Amino acid sequence: MNFCPICAAPLMTKDLGGLPRRACPSPDCEFVHWDNPLPVVAALVEYDGKIVLARNHAWPEKKFGLITGFLERDETPEAAVAREVKEELDLTAGRVSLIGVYAFQRNNEVIIAYHVPASGSIVLNEELAEFRLVSPEKLQPWDFGTGLAVRDWLKRKE
Repeated sequence: MNFCPICAAPLMTKDLGGLPRRACPSPDCEFVHWDNPLPVVAALVEYDGKIVLARNHAWPEKKFGLITGFLERDETPEAAVAREVKEELDLTAGRVSLIGVYAFQRNNEVIIAYHVPASGSIVLNEELAEFRLVSPEKLQPWDFGTGLAVRDWLKRKE
């Protein structure tokens, strides 16, 4: 963010709360861009005993991940993760259970990850290019983002 959304003055960097923040220099305006992390939900979808991994159209050919999405206004994380599973896979979520909460600093996000048993027939939305069904015993966690939730879910299954 380079300009104040209230008065249009160019923002400057100020030390506020011990951290550099983009703030309006105008004495009549007190706008501060706090740049707080965004909450994101992630679904480790279990479907017919296997885990659904999906590839977004924007990702490289062999890169797959969990179903993720942003919360909407006035939406609980549990409702958001069920909505994302429906929107992206056209599956109906069963009882969702929290796996954990993970900082994803690279994207300035906080990931709230859930295990989501789901039913129905998989139909991908326009965001997704393809999916894979992976047996839990063959599932390999990755060392960042939603991969940490995969790791923790696998540990609980042992």
